[in-house]
Amino acid sequence: MKIREIIDALERFAPLPLQDDYDNSGLQVGTTGTEASGALLCLDVTRRVVDEAIESGCNFIVSHHPLLFRPMQRLTDDNVGSIVMDAVKADITIYACHTNLDNAAHGVNTKIAGILGLTKTRPLDMHQDGNGAGLIGVFEQPLDEDKLLAQIKEKFDAACIRHNGNIGRKIRTMAICGGSGAFLIDKAVEQGADAFMTGEISYHRFFGYNGKIKLIETGHFESEQFTVDLIAEILNDEFPELRTIKTGVKTNPINYYIG
Repeated sequence: MKIREIIDALERFAPLPLQDDYDNSGLQVGTTGTEASGALLCLDVTRRVVDEAIESGCNFIVSHHPLLFRPMQRLTDDNVGSIVMDAVKADITIYACHTNLDNAAHGVNTKIAGILGLTKTRPLDMHQDGNGAGLIGVFEQPLDEDKLLAQIKEKFDAACIRHNGNIGRKIRTMAICGGSGAFLIDKAVEQGADAFMTGEISYHRFFGYNGKIKLIETGHFESEQFTVDLIAEILNDEFPELRTIKTGVKTNPINYYIG
């Protein structure tokens, strides 16, 4: 099938108008009229990921985070420019499903909810037709705070979990947002969530919520790592004959010293 057909399927699942105003989802590099030799799926596009696509014979890369996020002033052999040039030389097309996939019904946050075991889920900030930012749901059996933290650390393979003080009650209703979702904390409080989990919460955002809601930060990469599985599921359902490969490259730029 043509790369254009694969992109059309991705955009049926996560239409580009769902992306946030600041975002740059969609076609990043290359052309769409060529036959797809395979799709390499990743969270981030790095030089090693492009090399992996070349080595595996994939001429299409689907990432979650856009390679081209801000306007480029020049195309040189610096970090992003060199990745673009390597992809162009190898006739590799790069496409990003970012906040449109975050905000899509059954998108990134639904995948996270499934990992956690949340039920009766709905968007935390409803946009339209079941689409929206974040997600809120319930555990069939409420969890102690420490048990919830331990499960999150294990299920998301997180080196560490940051959180605020204990709220002194079991966690039944939980809100989530993959990536940088701290902007939804107050929505979670308003809707009665006992806990809110996201990838990044800044220092000052932790203040003022003790006793109100359990704030949990997993790390950005850790919170969104299952997005690659979601993209694979979308493509395998639409194109069983398409060769899809989940990247073997560790693209998380953050390392942890445990001691």
